[in-house]
Amino acid sequence: MQTERQPLFSSFEKNRDYMHERLAVDQSFDMIQRDLEYAGIKMALFVIDGFGKDEILLYIMQLFAELETEDLEPNVLKKLLERYIPYIEVDEANDLNEASDLVLGGPAALVVEGANKVIIIDARTYPARSPEEPDLERVVRGSRDGYVETIVFNTALTRRRVRDRSLRMQYLQIGRRSKTDICICYIEDIADKHRVESLKKKLEMIDTDGLPMAEKTIEEYISGRHWNPYPTVRYTERPDTAASHLYEGHVLIIIDGSPSVMITPATYAHHLQHAEEYRQKPLIGAYLRFVRFFAVIASIFILPLYYLFAKHADYLPANLQYIGPDEAGVVPLFVQFLLAEIGIDILRMAAIHTPSSLATALGLVAAIMIGEVSVQVGWFSHEVVLYLAVAAIGTYATPSYELSLANRLVRIFLLFAVALFGAIGYIVGITLWILYLVRMKSFNVAYFWPFIPFSYRPFRDVFLRSPIPLKNRRPAFLHPRDPDR
Repeated sequence: MQTERQPLFSSFEKNRDYMHERLAVDQSFDMIQRDLEYAGIKMALFVIDGFGKDEILLYIMQLFAELETEDLEPNVLKKLLERYIPYIEVDEANDLNEASDLVLGGPAALVVEGANKVIIIDARTYPARSPEEPDLERVVRGSRDGYVETIVFNTALTRRRVRDRSLRMQYLQIGRRSKTDICICYIEDIADKHRVESLKKKLEMIDTDGLPMAEKTIEEYISGRHWNPYPTVRYTERPDTAASHLYEGHVLIIIDGSPSVMITPATYAHHLQHAEEYRQKPLIGAYLRFVRFFAVIASIFILPLYYLFAKHADYLPANLQYIGPDEAGVVPLFVQFLLAEIGIDILRMAAIHTPSSLATALGLVAAIMIGEVSVQVGWFSHEVVLYLAVAAIGTYATPSYELSLANRLVRIFLLFAVALFGAIGYIVGITLWILYLVRMKSFNVAYFWPFIPFSYRPFRDVFLRSPIPLKNRRPAFLHPRDPDR
């Protein structure tokens, strides 16, 4: 929704009073209005305390104090902008509503008597932490910097790695009240122009008060299929990961207030990649990728498969008859799985809310007092705890946190299918899951690519972690303008 325009009045007092009222200076202690007069010309400075750089504004005011009346004649606005405001980020606004909205974002607004525009001085600073390695994307070798909550820092970290003249950072504001800063980032010589325009239109169509959850709110608006558990965008907090996707032809969305950068589009295979695989030799990286794939597959299928064999021991050959609980136990096996799944989620939530100094104590309580005692009293069998631990490890080994949560729901769905229909339920459940992924799309891209539709070279790269010198073609599904690396 566009803000109604309010052109400047011919009277300085009216302009000053309008800004004063619109910004509610008297009702907010951190909203500062400084009435000034230099060289016989009245001025009014509007800035939010905590956003404005005191040293910059003080230096500008000191220069103004040395001005004489003839220094600002005949065009006061032109003289101030071109000569007497020694700062790089200076702009002008011919709309009072626009100027007041800019002040709410951090810049200072200077209303000058005799000027037909408001001077915008972007001397702002945001409270920000230093770039640190992301907790979810740690590597043994590699950079230790990561995105932070300030959009300008994040764009700078990206440009540090992509010094391409065609790198584009397009600015948007979303939210009628929050006016959150958004940046669409792509390499113009590589990215598909139609994909960029389509994404930009989707972002501009978002009509809401604000973005309290930042990137997650935007994802729900632009991805569609709200009840789909699988992520259609990939998140990263690593600038090197973001840069590698830019070179492939992806489009990034950087949101102010969030350290997570959105990568669009993203397939199922993208969520299985990790920077660690590319920080090692190709053969070692391929081995690590195989291990990761095995862990992800185990996290989905091993519990329902064990439950199937425990219910139907006749499916097992003679040398595998040991699989299955020795005793039926007090609690039915299916209920044991459900209780254990819920218990792991409760433990995960408790770990999030537990101070780091108490995390070790929480682990001891969960492992010894709950886990061991529950087996002894007959709530759980030893094999249930074992296979559930394998599934949980596979879940945590999944690079994408969002994908691991979706796979967990699939695992529970397969448990219900086996409980109700046995082997047929297990097979049909897996078939329905594959069909669901095959029918999915991420921004008009097949989610299960390169498996379906099949593409040999990308398929090989997904499984083998090909050496970088051999990856001389960009992914075809992105329709890059420059397909050759």
